[in-house]
Amino acid sequence: MEIMFLQDLAVVMIVAGLVTILCHRFKQPVVLGYILAGVIIGPHTPPFPLVHEEETIRTLAELGVILLMFSLGLEFSLRKLKRVGRTAFVVAFLEIALMFWLGYEIGRWFDWSAMDSIFLGAMLSISSTTISIKALAELGKSRESFGELIFGVLIIEDMLGIVMLALLSGIAITGGLTAGEAAATVGKLTLFLVAALVIGLLTVPRLVSYVARFKSNEMLLVTALALCFGFSLLAARLGYSVALGAFLVGALVAEAREIGKVEALCEPVRDMFSAIFFVAIGLMIDPKMLLKHWLPVLVITLAVVLGKILSCTFGAVAAGNDGRTSLRVGMGLAQIGEFSFIIASLGLSLKVTSDFLYPIAVAVSAITTLVTPYLIRSSDGLIDWLSRVAPRPLVNSVALYTRWVGQLGNSRHQSMAGRLVRAWSLQMALNAVLIAAIFAAAAYLGRNPPAWLSSWNLSTEMINGGLWCSAVLVSLPLLIATFRKLQALGLLIAELRSARPAEPSDAVQAIVARLVPFGGAVLLFFYVFLLGSALLPSAKVAAGLVVIMALNAWRLWRSFIRIYSKAQVALQETLAQPPGPRDAHPAPVPALLREANLEMLTVGPGAEGRLIREVQLRTLTGASIVGIERVGSNIVNPGPDEELKRGDQVLILGTKAQLEAARGVFATKA
Repeated sequence: MEIMFLQDLAVVMIVAGLVTILCHRFKQPVVLGYILAGVIIGPHTPPFPLVHEEETIRTLAELGVILLMFSLGLEFSLRKLKRVGRTAFVVAFLEIALMFWLGYEIGRWFDWSAMDSIFLGAMLSISSTTISIKALAELGKSRESFGELIFGVLIIEDMLGIVMLALLSGIAITGGLTAGEAAATVGKLTLFLVAALVIGLLTVPRLVSYVARFKSNEMLLVTALALCFGFSLLAARLGYSVALGAFLVGALVAEAREIGKVEALCEPVRDMFSAIFFVAIGLMIDPKMLLKHWLPVLVITLAVVLGKILSCTFGAVAAGNDGRTSLRVGMGLAQIGEFSFIIASLGLSLKVTSDFLYPIAVAVSAITTLVTPYLIRSSDGLIDWLSRVAPRPLVNSVALYTRWVGQLGNSRHQSMAGRLVRAWSLQMALNAVLIAAIFAAAAYLGRNPPAWLSSWNLSTEMINGGLWCSAVLVSLPLLIATFRKLQALGLLIAELRSARPAEPSDAVQAIVARLVPFGGAVLLFFYVFLLGSALLPSAKVAAGLVVIMALNAWRLWRSFIRIYSKAQVALQETLAQPPGPRDAHPAPVPALLREANLEMLTVGPGAEGRLIREVQLRTLTGASIVGIERVGSNIVNPGPDEELKRGDQVLILGTKAQLEAARGVFATKA
């Protein structure tokens, strides 16, 4: 068994490596090489299959999915999402809506089942992040404005794709999805995402930074992979896909300062398992089936290219971009890729889609991947041609509209009071979502108690009562913070209201200032009561628990305020810190530095007590002081006014001749 698995793995990697070399040689996307390698060694290619343990290879391919989604999460950034703003959301939403509808209609036109048509629409709605980014990088257009907009659209698509996976799972399991069920699914997913993001932002970047201090690549890599697989397991246990957990934790790790190093360390592991993932896709392709379904492949390919170009171009224009940028965005997103494969795999694993749908999606992806670089290259020529043949009234109308949208965005402003109300409302809404997530976690534990809790032989009422108390206790900092925001909001509204001279200022101010927090406190009470209704024991016990929690809130009021404030400051610091460098690979060493050497010298009587500028080391010898090792501290790149002390270890940079001259200045060699 072990020898057979090793043989299969060797065949996969050898053939993938050979085909990849050919792809690089002919400047084709490497993903196509992996898929072609899977077709070559697959069971449907004569004379005989080269892989015997296909299930084992598919198990490894699942790891490839996790690592691929983790890498996509590393590319995601809350800062980037804020920068691209509404424009990317408008483009992504219009594209997904149109392509989902178009895919569904194509499926029904071919008399496919409703489930096949739904999954086809989902597969066509998401563009390929990997293919688009690689194509832009190879063409040197990543830094252009349309390239940044494409990246923003891909970020929004990945987020909406995660929601789509959850909805498709519900549709596949139940056979349909009502509006209420869809809202419940999205609501539960929102609770999970918000809670995971807030808790993750407070812990994951700090954990990564802490591990990075040990200067051990092995520790950092193992920690990153532990977070990746741990979050994937958590998502799976909560009923979501492993792809969601991997993508989410990747986005959290992306907020760490060491993101460049993490990407560099994870890249080889990701590439290996991603190669197996795409080879496993090729194993499932039956060339005979593709020949049989050549017409759907052709129709769907044309629908993807034309539909995405039109929908993305229209969305970009509607968001206020000029025609040139909008068309380049549309032509850069005219393909499907890894997310489509994940959606197709979901349909197969749940046994709700036909066998022909997966290879059709792969074939369409391969064709659109091939044409993507040519579409991006030809976009400028097409734009110039359209500018010559397009009716002038249409061109002028588009230019007038985009200028109006730009002026509308620039003229948007709010008063200080409006900004405060919006900020406080957002914080209270976030607190409410986190409180709901806490009670949802407590209810989940009540329905599925862990083994250690069951071993205590407690009654269900005692377990639920303890879980309710724990949920309320954990929620108290959020509840107190929300009440304080309501008090501040009441005072602000009272000030604005009583500023009118025709009204009795003091009376109105006092009433409004008390009415807002009182009404909010009542709503909070009923909100917590509804959230905890599944756990509350009998009325008498519940009343006692409420009294106990009220006393705890009164006694620990200030402590809870400090806890919330510290968490809020920590979250703001994480989001406010400058992003870490993405390129962790060392830059090429300039020719001048190739001849330079480093040497550690000890400060002797000749330099003791003098400032670096007084030593005039560079003037006398040409060498430079680049570091000082002193008892209790290390100084990197010291300034000219740094005083040299006896016993300091000084790091000198220079050529061999310059270092020889520097030894005479410091008198003593380390």
